[in-house]
Amino acid sequence: MSHASVRIYHNNRCSKSRAACQLIAEKGIDAEIVDYLKTPPSHEELRQLLRKLGMRPSELVRRGEAVFKEHYAGRPLSDDEWLEALVTHPILIERPIVVRGDRAVLGRPPEKVLELL
Repeated sequence: MSHASVRIYHNNRCSKSRAACQLIAEKGIDAEIVDYLKTPPSHEELRQLLRKLGMRPSELVRRGEAVFKEHYAGRPLSDDEWLEALVTHPILIERPIVVRGDRAVLGRPPEKVLELL
């Protein structure tokens, strides 16, 4: 990925994710779109994303998902355990995540992606 390009970890079913893609396209920036449910990030890739986001794994968890409620709600997990949960169940990863160079933002609200553009 060149420094000028962006990568977006995207779920097409998510309106915030679609809106972030649209903002990037409106700026005329080429984006590599990663459907993270079909191509989930590895442990190391997720670690790098979290480092760029300045977040801990638990901060990236979608708590409204059924898999969260069934398996993780109310459980005190370590960072490594949350990382494993995110890799095992990528639906738990908050989206969209937009990466440009050594920086990343969580596009919630979608306008946050403008910080990188």
